[in-house]
Amino acid sequence: MVVVMCREADEAQIAKVIERLTEQGFDVHRSTGVERTVLGAVGGKIVDHRSYELLEGVAEVVRITQPFKLSHRSFKPEETTIIVPSNSRNGSGLVIGRKEVMIMAGPCSVENREQVLTIAGKVRAAGARVLRGGAFKPRTSPYSFQGLGEEGLRYLREAADANKMLVISEVMDQTQIPMMLDYVDILQVGARNMQNYTLLKQLGQVRKPVMLKRGMAATIEEWLLSAEYIMTGGNHEVILCERGIRTFENLTRNTLDLLAVPVVHSLSHLPIVVDPSHGTGRRDKVIPMARAALAAGADGLMLEVHHDPDHALSDGAQSLFPEQFTTLMGELRRMAPVIGRVVY
Repeated sequence: MVVVMCREADEAQIAKVIERLTEQGFDVHRSTGVERTVLGAVGGKIVDHRSYELLEGVAEVVRITQPFKLSHRSFKPEETTIIVPSNSRNGSGLVIGRKEVMIMAGPCSVENREQVLTIAGKVRAAGARVLRGGAFKPRTSPYSFQGLGEEGLRYLREAADANKMLVISEVMDQTQIPMMLDYVDILQVGARNMQNYTLLKQLGQVRKPVMLKRGMAATIEEWLLSAEYIMTGGNHEVILCERGIRTFENLTRNTLDLLAVPVVHSLSHLPIVVDPSHGTGRRDKVIPMARAALAAGADGLMLEVHHDPDHALSDGAQSLFPEQFTTLMGELRRMAPVIGRVVY
């Protein structure tokens, strides 16, 4: 359940409600908004919510029927904004989940130093603020390229620093987290790991943003419940990513579910980005679906770009040429003001 405090509630009254909830076995998560404080109570025993409505400083108590609590709008009515602070490496910081639309771009896999430096320079010149790239690659076939590991992370960090960008890369299991914290600004959980609950729990202990991709056959409820695993650990800086789901359609790699964008916005306060590269699997479909994702209300886009996609070690068919990416960025900048957004 969610306990909404009055605007004029003081700290003593808030502390008393938290103490009462804790005594009854609840884990309490506090959200302090612009106007009032909201207390999310997870777990605990069945209680009469009316007894909390009588406590001093309490405005109302909302019982949440959905299994996801902390990611639900009842817990936090206003949109979550995630601030990645500036530092000497990335230049200006980045705010995710506001008027500005975040653009992440780069190769599917980090193949070598020259490759990632070349692509980083091109996508940054077009306006991307976050450099994406896989150092650890989960592949369907064990014979496919599996990534360069920590060497790839070093190349990503070097390329991002040279272009004043942030870095996002996929973490495969909990043992990689300490190493990756030295290189990345945003940790990505791939579709195959969306329900790797051991990994999600460990990411809940991290104080860096986590982007959680939707599983290939996951419902929106299952997706939000996976986000809940991260949030119950204390890390509320979660970004959702729609990357296409597996359906009966076989003309495209996946079916990009853009309806998920407004549905998630209605249910959750978390920001959501869209990956039309994986969502379609075809270069010629990426640009129109990127436009559609922006129109649907996506808070960001994740795009694969390669300067020589015909020789890419992974997913070349869905990677844009740098010239295509530059053209797309121009189109997005012209579209964004129509829906009250900005694309840099």
